[in-house]
Amino acid sequence: MITVTANGKAFEIEERTSVSAFIRSRELDPRYVVVEHNGEPLERARYGEVALADGDSLELVRAVAGGSDRRERLGRARLYVVTDARRGRGDLRAFLDAILGAGVDVVQLREKAAEGGDLLRWAEVFRAAADRHGALFTINDRADVALACGADGLHVGQNDLPVEPCREILGPEAIIGLSTHDAAQADAAPDDADYVTAGPIWETPTKPGRLAAGLGHARYLAGHESRPWFAIGGITQENLREVVGAGASRIVVVRAVTDADDPAAAVRALLAGLPSAARS
Repeated sequence: MITVTANGKAFEIEERTSVSAFIRSRELDPRYVVVEHNGEPLERARYGEVALADGDSLELVRAVAGGSDRRERLGRARLYVVTDARRGRGDLRAFLDAILGAGVDVVQLREKAAEGGDLLRWAEVFRAAADRHGALFTINDRADVALACGADGLHVGQNDLPVEPCREILGPEAIIGLSTHDAAQADAAPDDADYVTAGPIWETPTKPGRLAAGLGHARYLAGHESRPWFAIGGITQENLREVVGAGASRIVVVRAVTDADDPAAAVRALLAGLPSAARS
């Protein structure tokens, strides 16, 4: 037997017990726990391979809350950033810590052409970063990956798997978002969608071939949508005032943050241009 300390309390355990097994012995789910091992963050992908040694110290934090808390945080959210895995830059963890530390409320992993195994590996980095900063983490399109990696939710488009089967896969606690491009799609959004997006407000290379929905779509949702909704598409610091003037208090951005020389500064500037409290 060996002795380890977890959250300041000593435990006697079998030699070679893994971090994952220890978490389960505490009646916790490893998918939903953030671990510091001897003062250093431990990636969730390594919980099963790292064996505890005599005198090791752990800090365990339950990281992923239930559906009601997720929806409460969604209701307070103002800034939602969509990003790829930043393979070309090789700075994914530092980038996520920078933008989440600056105040991003929701971060989404979007890699349309990636295989599931790659998505799961990147998702570990997103999940850990979101946990460190108390943010929500979503996956684009892939309900199976969202379930496997313990994401807070999923975002789907009009031609992706419909919301209802996504709900069946993910269960009642996940948050699910749906893109809408006009009033008819907004009106048809099922009740199982926790939030909707309005866009693209302006044409954007992240959605090639998609015509702009315009500010009129944002105005429509401002007058007709009771659930949280986000304006998306070509939004920058320079045109943000127009979006807010159309009734939006929440936005989704991609390039305005991911292409910025200083992503954290870009986040702070966008937040400064949004209402201090989001409204439905």
